[in-house]
Amino acid sequence: MLRARNVHKSFGGNDVLKGIDLDVAPSEVVAILGPSGSGKSTLLRCINRLEEIDKGFIEVDGEQIGYKLHGNGLVALGSAAIARQRSQIGMVFQRFNLFPHMTVLQNVIEAPVGVHGVKRRDAIELATALIERVGLANKLNAYPRQLSGGQQQRVAIARALAVKPKILLFDEPTSALDPELVGEVLATMNGLAEQGLTMIVVTHEIGFAREAADRVVFMDGGHIVEQGKPEDILVNPQRARTREFLRRVL
Repeated sequence: MLRARNVHKSFGGNDVLKGIDLDVAPSEVVAILGPSGSGKSTLLRCINRLEEIDKGFIEVDGEQIGYKLHGNGLVALGSAAIARQRSQIGMVFQRFNLFPHMTVLQNVIEAPVGVHGVKRRDAIELATALIERVGLANKLNAYPRQLSGGQQQRVAIARALAVKPKILLFDEPTSALDPELVGEVLATMNGLAEQGLTMIVVTHEIGFAREAADRVVFMDGGHIVEQGKPEDILVNPQRARTREFLRRVL
């Protein structure tokens, strides 16, 4: 479902990604761990083409993101083509980014109706089912200010699912929440994992990585240091840097 090869990204001379290779299979859940500044969030933003990579390539479902083959070389796609690609890649951010003047239902149908041209009736039917799926059936007409942080993040998840993405990216989805609200969001994400959605989750929640992920990737300094099954990486890591990180966070 995802293939990244030799991905490099720098900002003003600061090399953030230094040759990332990553494969994600359909229905696989990959948890990415690592210290702040390791390049985790930047990698997600490159997958979603919110940042343009400097070198290498990223493919989602066999289609290279941001470029197309022309003759013997690659040419950059235009904004409309990139928007089409991005519509296949859902993303849930640290901050919920809901439209404050729209109800829960309006937030979730906005992209299907306004961007993808889905009939409003059909979009409402799908959105209602998704909002129920994340446990907020009684909040359809509530505004974001009337919701807790955990509820807002669950609306953000429903909104990301409304465009029927091939892959769903989570950028530290619980980091902005009060501790008592983290569990409800993780439970929703666990449910998505059980339903076979392809997910890449940047997280500090070791428990989620242990319970829901098929694979754990540890990043540091713009590199993938180590990756493997959760029981291997979290219990018996092979690299000293991974062991040091886990000692601190656990």
